[in-house]
Amino acid sequence: MLYMLLIYSQETEGGPSHDVAEQAIQAHQAFMDETRDKGVLRGLAALRSTASATTVRSRDGKKITLDGPFAETKEQLAGYYLLDCENLDEALEWAKRLPSSCKGGEGCVEVRPVSDFPPPMV
Repeated sequence: MLYMLLIYSQETEGGPSHDVAEQAIQAHQAFMDETRDKGVLRGLAALRSTASATTVRSRDGKKITLDGPFAETKEQLAGYYLLDCENLDEALEWAKRLPSSCKGGEGCVEVRPVSDFPPPMV
């Protein structure tokens, strides 16, 4: 079954220091390599900052666009991994190993099963 590991973290002015960013890149690269080697990695992406986001909302039956995310929160969605796991327990074990999981209040990982939809009719 496919599970999406949604990574949430706190954005900071100017971003992390070079050393912190480099450590995070190396830790995620190791995680990517391991999930790829185990055959469970199906996709991943890092998201740009919320300053680059645009939200589409419905108001009174009309669609409007707004700069930025739709809600003010302390943590923002930073990226995701899509893993093919046997069950939720396996997905949770992978989530615990992510470098940006809930360690020291620096962020968290939400694990959600992905619904199976029939392929679109072409």
